[in-house]
Amino acid sequence: MSNLTKKIIFLDRDGVINYDHGYVGEIEKFEFIDGVFEACNHFSKLGYEIIVITNQSGIGRGYYSEEDFINLTNWMKDEFKKNGINILKVYYCPHSPDKDCECRKPKIGMITQAINDFNIDLEKSWLIGDKISDIQTAVNANIKNTILIKEDKKIASFTANSLFHTINIIKKQGK
Repeated sequence: MSNLTKKIIFLDRDGVINYDHGYVGEIEKFEFIDGVFEACNHFSKLGYEIIVITNQSGIGRGYYSEEDFINLTNWMKDEFKKNGINILKVYYCPHSPDKDCECRKPKIGMITQAINDFNIDLEKSWLIGDKISDIQTAVNANIKNTILIKEDKKIASFTANSLFHTINIIKKQGK
């Protein structure tokens, strides 16, 4: 494989990057989970780039607008930049669950779009989420390296209490 292929850490947002207070669509309600920046800096030092994939049914349900979400996302990315971290891209599904779209996790539309946009090596990439549907997305997309935050190890490769606690799981490997 080419050295130009990207190793990606796919991160869910709510429950992994920020506390999931339910339908977080405004900056005022967004609260970073402790250790997020340290973990992401660690991933960067290991040669990973970060992509966020997030279901945002609050848009489809009318709890907040797509513009609200984009403003919040831009603010979030700026906060990462202030901490020396570049978020390669944020993919989101704005649909409510009843729409049966291809982008809502556990379907793989957001992963497929990322693969179309970037030269990604899925063998060396990871997906970290806090719900079984996140891990099922990885399984459906053939991403073998998974970490489930705050749930039982059912189908994930590993579990951790928070993103910060994944530092000891994701190590520089020659695979």
